[in-house]
Amino acid sequence: MKSILIATDGSPSAQEAVEVGLELAVEQGADVIFVHVAAPDSFANTRLASGRPLPHHEPVDESETALNAAAAAAEEAGVSYTLERISGETVDEIVDVANAKDVDLIVVGSRGRGTVASALLGSVSRGVLASAKRALLVVRGTRVHAGASS
Repeated sequence: MKSILIATDGSPSAQEAVEVGLELAVEQGADVIFVHVAAPDSFANTRLASGRPLPHHEPVDESETALNAAAAAAEEAGVSYTLERISGETVDEIVDVANAKDVDLIVVGSRGRGTVASALLGSVSRGVLASAKRALLVVRGTRVHAGASS
């Protein structure tokens, strides 16, 4: 395994996905691409060089917070990484980046909250599962309360 895409939004389940994805990256000697997707037109797409967290200042939005946390975890684990902030439809952008970068594995968290249809997988994880043509690991958040709503 050469590369792993880990989607993060800073939620507890995404943080667990980051942890699991980084464990796999260490085990496999793989590079990681962290992706945060915001609503369309939230900001200009930002692709940052490997090993470089977003600029050190007070984070201005959830993408910076999520990506800075992921970058810190990767540095602590000694994993080479790239950060991507993208605006668009979450599922489509995750799958597009995975395809463009030809990653071996996509790792996403699942809140497992909300309606009965989303009881096992969140809407993003379910969407990536339906759309991706490559290996997917859905990390079920163990710290998330089952009664919470999405």
